[in-house]
Amino acid sequence: MKARVFVRPKPSVLDPQGAQVRRALEGLGYREVTDLRVGKVLELTLEESDPARISTRLEEMCRKLLANPVIEEYSWEIEGLVSRGEWH
Repeated sequence: MKARVFVRPKPSVLDPQGAQVRRALEGLGYREVTDLRVGKVLELTLEESDPARISTRLEEMCRKLLANPVIEEYSWEIEGLVSRGEWH
């Protein structure tokens, strides 16, 4: 089963990379972008078919390694499922 984990800075954390990309877009004429946050997407292939078990394991992975819960929030989606993990 495949899953994607989305990690981004918390709204209260400054994002200098996002600010720089937003300024670059503005310089290219895309002035409608008023805010931009840069995050990361991790794509995982798991040897598990139970969505509940996958969600539990993804939560553990995010808390232990994939995200820094002090400054980042995360969510995930499991391929083939409509629902998505909540932002934590």
